[in-house]
Amino acid sequence: MDESTIAPTEFLDHESPQVRELVASTIGDEKNLTSRAVALFYAVRDGLRYEVYGSDLSREGMRASAIIDRGYGFCIHKSLVYAAAVRAAGIPSRLVFGDVRNHLASPRLRELVGGDLFRFHCLTEVQLDGRWIRATPVFNRMLCRLYRIAPLDFDGRTDSVYHPYDEQGRRHMEFVRWHGEFADFPYDLVVNGIRDAHPRLFASSRHTTGGSLEEESADQRRLLERSSAVV
Repeated sequence: MDESTIAPTEFLDHESPQVRELVASTIGDEKNLTSRAVALFYAVRDGLRYEVYGSDLSREGMRASAIIDRGYGFCIHKSLVYAAAVRAAGIPSRLVFGDVRNHLASPRLRELVGGDLFRFHCLTEVQLDGRWIRATPVFNRMLCRLYRIAPLDFDGRTDSVYHPYDEQGRRHMEFVRWHGEFADFPYDLVVNGIRDAHPRLFASSRHTTGGSLEEESADQRRLLERSSAVV
């Protein structure tokens, strides 16, 4: 086993009380590692709210313990928490980064991002039964319902990544470039890369611009329903 994929780090601080409490309350006395990984996937997916706006991108704010305390974040934050939690449960993990084209982003988010290409989307890899398996505990069930996207499930045996289409057959998430796998969060590479690519998304050096993705997605859904009714 590569010790770097199980050790606590600055960002994957899985020896912190917050991460330990999350793991203990989720897996109880479960001994099977695959079952642990699956249970923690759903705990992070639905237990932490997905939110792009107002997210903390400071070094302190990117620690798994701080994210749990805050209760929300976007793909990087939630993947960090999951990577830390599975390590606390005895499962090696890595972070995976790629650029994605999100065809269903809200008009405001497209404006702030500068289009539909998002740099450094993040997911997690876990090592189970000697294999690395990809898991994406990012969009919670409520947000998926608003966007009419089938929520991603995870069985601990097959990769769980974004579906290319939503429930109406519209294109959703398209991976256009992979940046690789990392045993710890490469803070400067990722945060500086996001700031350079999407400068309008940041209200300050620490936080993204304020707002509510759930409210925007609900507004977008109402517009689609009105358009369908007119047709």
